[in-house]
Amino acid sequence: MSLAPHWSHPLTACPQIVLRDVKLRTGQRVLVERLTMTIGAGQLWCIAGPNGAGKSTLMTVLAGLRHADGGSAEIDGAAAAQIAPAVLARQRAYLPQAVHDTFSMSVQDAVRVGRHPHLSGWGWTGREDDRIVQEVIRAMDIEALAARDVLTLSGGERQRASLAAALAQQAPLLLLDEPVSHLDLRHQILVLEQLAALARAGRHAIVVILHDLTLALRYATHALLMAEDGTTLHGTAARVLTPEHCSRALRTAIVSVTDGAHTALIPDGRRPTHTPHTS
Repeated sequence: MSLAPHWSHPLTACPQIVLRDVKLRTGQRVLVERLTMTIGAGQLWCIAGPNGAGKSTLMTVLAGLRHADGGSAEIDGAAAAQIAPAVLARQRAYLPQAVHDTFSMSVQDAVRVGRHPHLSGWGWTGREDDRIVQEVIRAMDIEALAARDVLTLSGGERQRASLAAALAQQAPLLLLDEPVSHLDLRHQILVLEQLAALARAGRHAIVVILHDLTLALRYATHALLMAEDGTTLHGTAARVLTPEHCSRALRTAIVSVTDGAHTALIPDGRRPTHTPHTS
């Protein structure tokens, strides 16, 4: 893929997401306490942390689907949860952790759904829409699946079809909850290479939830670490994704291994997997 394929060009300028003193709760438990950060064009953010830390909840706040329990989440100065759905659909594409198909359709038609925010009142796709659909199908390596029914796909195949639909939306903000969780290693790399190229082109702001720290360190420009006690750490990926910070957030001893050109973050098998969790 080129650094800026035509299908990737968003039809609106990339807005900025600003979180100010955001607080998130589930029941009586505090997930996030006073998170302030900015996400802008040219950045690929990775959100990492243990299960239950609130990663997916935060993603729904970024997507404007949930109100924060305190503070504010804004897209270009407007409260994300109060932006009209039609406008929001042209600003951001959101891919949830689980995609549930409610009826039978071809993979090509499922990807074509991503063009809906840009269609006329009649809802018909044109030549440009069809070209974009075909290009993202190629980009996600699902050409051989295009005529298949989405209900017959494996989890990894369905995930790539969902990613293709999100890319076809041509939104400058991409919010992707565990986009590579069901993929084999080759397709994990393919997807992350595509996203990194979009970020480098400077027209998109991308936020992904990843559990693989090594892939996060390799591809992300910025990272947000979330811990079970509601504390967070964010900044450039190189500064945040260190063995010390990851060990604390994940409550697992993490070490870095370098071969001279690449660095991997892996569990330290020589130490107990559970480390003390202090606030």
